[in-house]
Amino acid sequence: MKKLIVCGALAAFALGTQAASAAEFYIVRDATTKKCTVVDSKPTTTTTTVVGNGVYKTKVEAESAVKTTKVCTEQ
Repeated sequence: MKKLIVCGALAAFALGTQAASAAEFYIVRDATTKKCTVVDSKPTTTTTTVVGNGVYKTKVEAESAVKTTKVCTEQ
């Protein structure tokens, strides 16, 4: 019985860790306002466009990329 509980706990921990590390961030540019923002899900609307190198693993990485992405720094 103890083995079953331990195995279940390890499986739950492994799945939780995998889900947490699967975070994806995108830089999107709004077509009307021409402003770039970082979002945590791939946009499905036609009013925004994914810019930059696509998917970023962390929000900090995406925010840093906004500063160097040409269409985001043009005003």
